[in-house]
Amino acid sequence: MLSDAMNLLDLTVNQLKRATAIKEQIEDLNKELRAILGAPAITRSAPKKKRTMSTATKKQIAAAQKARWANLRRAKPATPVKRAAKAKKKTVSSATKAKLSAKLKAYWAAKKKSGKK
Repeated sequence: MLSDAMNLLDLTVNQLKRATAIKEQIEDLNKELRAILGAPAITRSAPKKKRTMSTATKKQIAAAQKARWANLRRAKPATPVKRAAKAKKKTVSSATKAKLSAKLKAYWAAKKKSGKK
């Protein structure tokens, strides 16, 4: 097998051809060895069988999950959780609004005046 440090893209065409020839020789020798030992000649592993659950097992799992949820519901208090009280909004008096409005008007008037020069 190739080591992890070896990169196939770094190999030349001749090196790749030689590697495939060696691999084929190894496969042929493995087949011959299996024939001598009486092992099956198939070199590839059989496809893995998909694991499935029986319907009885699925029903058992569903029943166990329902029991878990029932226990959780029983453990919790029946009273609903109260939400935190909202903080009251701060209101600004009309006098303060008028002062802020006057300051902003003065600010923008000065801005316009300095921009035209």
